[in-house]
Amino acid sequence: MRCPKCGHEQPDGASECQLCGVIFSRIHGPDTETPRQVLSPEYAPVTARPALLVLLKERLLQVDPQESRLLIAGRALVYLVLLLWGFRLMTSSIASNYVGESFLHLINLPFHEAGHLFFSPFGRFIQVLGGTLGQWLVPLIVLCAFVVKGNPFGATVGLWWLGESFLDIAPYMNDARTGQLMLLGGVTGSEVEDYHDWEILLTKLGWMQHDHVIARLTFGLGAAFMLLSLVWGGYILWQQYKITGRK
Repeated sequence: MRCPKCGHEQPDGASECQLCGVIFSRIHGPDTETPRQVLSPEYAPVTARPALLVLLKERLLQVDPQESRLLIAGRALVYLVLLLWGFRLMTSSIASNYVGESFLHLINLPFHEAGHLFFSPFGRFIQVLGGTLGQWLVPLIVLCAFVVKGNPFGATVGLWWLGESFLDIAPYMNDARTGQLMLLGGVTGSEVEDYHDWEILLTKLGWMQHDHVIARLTFGLGAAFMLLSLVWGGYILWQQYKITGRK
């Protein structure tokens, strides 16, 4: 008989291939007889569900049936806070800078400033942009880390934070022309030359007249991320609730 995967010839009745190690029952099923003649490896059929899609589904949507009800209740409380807080942030105006005056702005600020330092070897433009990139990269890393760990609810919190960080930077973009926001150091962009990140960036790009449009697009993208995170997190909690309800 030949192995249906690699085509290696081996004794009849073998349960696994002596060359590649594939278990025949996993290919043909335990109740089917292994065929005597098979196609060559290059003509082997392609699986209907690609492994990558299965892995993504497991990482993004699968819940652990062994988790305690106390843990699930804690997640539900976190979800409620993110839902209410997120609604307040998303419905605020860019001009009010409500997001920039929230507690999370103080969390984002160190990552913003660290981004300037981290991207400084790549030239002046990237260094200035690095503040915004740093502020966005950290929650993105948190999101990816939870996905890799197989904790989809934690990943939804990372996505919510990423969305909030987009909302947080929008007033800064919106202020590029007027330079009225109070910046780190206790000065405004209009008081100090070459100090306001988005004044520098948009001036170099020749996009200064589009500052309000760019700010609104950034705010809208952030709101979309937050809404997606809430839908995703709600689905995870619902799946977990259905499982624990059967216990």
